Amino acid sequence: MIRTDKILLKHGSGGKSMATLVHEIFMRYFDNSILSEKTDAARIDVPNQKLVFTTDAFVVDPIFFPGGDIGKLAVCGTVNDLAVTGAKPLFLSASFIIEEGFPVTDLIRVVKSMAKASAEAGVKIVAGDTKVVHKGKCDKIFISTSGIGTIGLKQIPIATGKRMKPGDHIIVTGYVGDHGTAVMAAREGFNMQIRVRSDCAPLNHMIQRLLKAGIDITFMRDATRGGVATVLNEAVEGKSLGISVNEQKVPCRSAVRGFCELLGFDPLYIANEGKAVIIVRPGDALKALHVLRKDQYGRLAADIGTITRNNPGRVILQTQTGSQRYLDMLSGDQLPRIC
Repeated sequence: MIRTDKILLKHGSGGKSMATLVHEIFMRYFDNSILSEKTDAARIDVPNQKLVFTTDAFVVDPIFFPGGDIGKLAVCGTVNDLAVTGAKPLFLSASFIIEEGFPVTDLIRVVKSMAKASAEAGVKIVAGDTKVVHKGKCDKIFISTSGIGTIGLKQIPIATGKRMKPGDHIIVTGYVGDHGTAVMAAREGFNMQIRVRSDCAPLNHMIQRLLKAGIDITFMRDATRGGVATVLNEAVEGKSLGISVNEQKVPCRSAVRGFCELLGFDPLYIANEGKAVIIVRPGDALKALHVLRKDQYGRLAADIGTITRNNPGRVILQTQTGSQRYLDMLSGDQLPRIC
């Protein structure tokens, strides 16, 4: 049993204390047949399949925020990175860098949250590592995750957007800016006045339903750092295509708009952790919205714009006042440490 309420340097030393930590917390909550083999590398069987692999790191501050925490964020972020390529996420690894003195109760809370999120997504955490650093050398806890999924041949072009054509419709799967607003409000002590929860959620099941419905998806990406505006710029970067977005059609909470106006931000650049930008053929737009709106994470999905031949490589916003403006890539980060 762990005999202390704080993480100590010895918990990362590779000895009995570390073994106890791994067994009592990580093995307990991430329990599955692959992890239980306790090998240095997980052996997974994926016969006759093409694999998709991704990795990410999470340093969000604060580590607990309305609607989620760093553990849920780590699982959902990695699952979604796989899912938006058209892949089916299967396995995750998770590495922890923990500051000496970090409360064991907080670690258990984070790990339980990861276990719950991975169960919802239907993935297994099958490998990992733990390091403990001196107090002051790390801000509480950092988590690095990697993920593997399988993908069909038809889905491979989705991530690149090479099949996009003028007239394709742009769908966002719900309210924009919730995650960045929730984290920033919690960090700065505004959460009592600004009651917004993070949208952190695994989107893989919703996306798989779109694919199974035969929706012709020409591009898809989750709108995390840099928000929807950044994803749209990435979609047409280096291409002979442009994008036109109708600002009035972009779903955004009044609380998020108010928060952004107060701080001089634009909701289209605020991070999300449970929203995807999905570009589909014109004839599939209504069917895609129908499928998305039947899912708990896509109920407020909206058709916000189209791919055009005009302004190649640029994103044009049709504003609520009837004017137009460019949505460029940000030169910096509006909200640091939101994931």
